[in-house]
Amino acid sequence: MRRKREPRARLVAGVTRGRGALGAGVLCLAALLATVSGCERPDTSPPASPEVPDEVVRQFTLTETVKGELRWKLTAASAATYRNVGSIRASDVAIEFYDQAGKPYSHLTAREGEIRTSTNDMAARGNVVVTTVTGTRVETQSLRFLNRAQRIVSDERVTVRRGGDVLTGIGFDSDPSLDHFEFHRQVRAQVSSPSGRLRVRERGQGK
Repeated sequence: MRRKREPRARLVAGVTRGRGALGAGVLCLAALLATVSGCERPDTSPPASPEVPDEVVRQFTLTETVKGELRWKLTAASAATYRNVGSIRASDVAIEFYDQAGKPYSHLTAREGEIRTSTNDMAARGNVVVTTVTGTRVETQSLRFLNRAQRIVSDERVTVRRGGDVLTGIGFDSDPSLDHFEFHRQVRAQVSSPSGRLRVRERGQGK
């Protein structure tokens, strides 16, 4: 008696169709997952809040006096006070320094400045220029005024001009009158005046 092969053929065919359907389902699931992962929801969490000043003042003025004598006066186009960090950040800064007789002897300008309210130390940044009544001019991009020590210091490259003399160096330390100052390293001098009026001392050596 011959065996009928048709049912087996149908069974094999049925298994083949089942695998095809399963494969198609897997492909559809993979495509769905890819679509979901490729289209993630945007981050709706709020951005970090920028630092907000406690107070903003236009045409800002700050002075320092000792025993009633004016030591310096700072003016700025605007200033923002940040009490949590103890600082005042000002723009378009100008500082006038005064001698013991109350007469101005040097003037500082900078694009921006920051004052530490606990010490009145100041940092000036951006096109910093200091000029004196005797004709000395200091140029740098960053400079600090140490209020208690009454020193002007910088870690940047500094240029000092007086008459036809030009001195440059990295690192700078001076009194506010610029009568006596020193560079830390890499000092270069161009002296063209016969008087040799510039009095400068180099501290340390550098390449």
